[in-house]
Amino acid sequence: MSLDITTISDVEDPRLAPYRDIRERDLVGREHHFIAEGKVVLSVLLRSERFQARSLLVAAAKLLGLMPVLDATKPACPIYCVPQKIMDDIAGFNVHRGILGIGERIKTPTLEEFLASLPEKALVPVLCGISNHDNMGSIFRNAAAFAADGIIIDKTCCDPLYRKAIRVSVGAALKVPYTQGEDIKEILTALEKADFRIYSLSPAASNYLKDAEVAKRTALVFGTEGEGLPDFVLKDTETLRIPIAYDFDSLNVATATGLALEHFADFDKLN
Repeated sequence: MSLDITTISDVEDPRLAPYRDIRERDLVGREHHFIAEGKVVLSVLLRSERFQARSLLVAAAKLLGLMPVLDATKPACPIYCVPQKIMDDIAGFNVHRGILGIGERIKTPTLEEFLASLPEKALVPVLCGISNHDNMGSIFRNAAAFAADGIIIDKTCCDPLYRKAIRVSVGAALKVPYTQGEDIKEILTALEKADFRIYSLSPAASNYLKDAEVAKRTALVFGTEGEGLPDFVLKDTETLRIPIAYDFDSLNVATATGLALEHFADFDKLN
């Protein structure tokens, strides 16, 4: 199958409209689309079985370097090749990576569907109130690195398919299965019914992460920085802490997820 590559030199070309002002007008939530940025992320998108590329926008100077990925994946979507200045004018900022793509969302599984799809032995981070897109992206990257089986995101968290979150995740947001939208109370109840041992990470916990037992099914609950997890979550779950210096407050939540996932990871799945 030949590639559908079109060179465009008119900044007003209507085919470029979906890429216009993407910093202020992120496509997350709009017509079920999202923006993928950079060669690595685009490579993940084009190889994904869960998402589909609708179009690509490539700066002319970057096209040759992207060709191995395009030749390997053979995307059926249109590929628009433009001068770097047009890409920057359209996007509203300097897109130094020179590669953008529009992906189409799929229907996120319900919590019940997500839990039913998990293997008998499973490790799942649970996110409560994570509103920072950098942290969200980093958590997905950690989950992919330590072979977590998926992520549960409560209704108060930000969207993992926000452009910056996908970029920071290095495409892991398009690889790691997740469900989003339930209340944290409902999530904890469902995890208990699914035979998960539930740990919550908190600087105030009395037990240390390094001493925690690895269960067959483990859920790790992480809260937002500052406020942390709600009191009822800490009361209803086993709490763990990561030791840090006495004169310091807490770890970044993304760092905490990396340390916790490494402790509970199934090393048969790792290099």
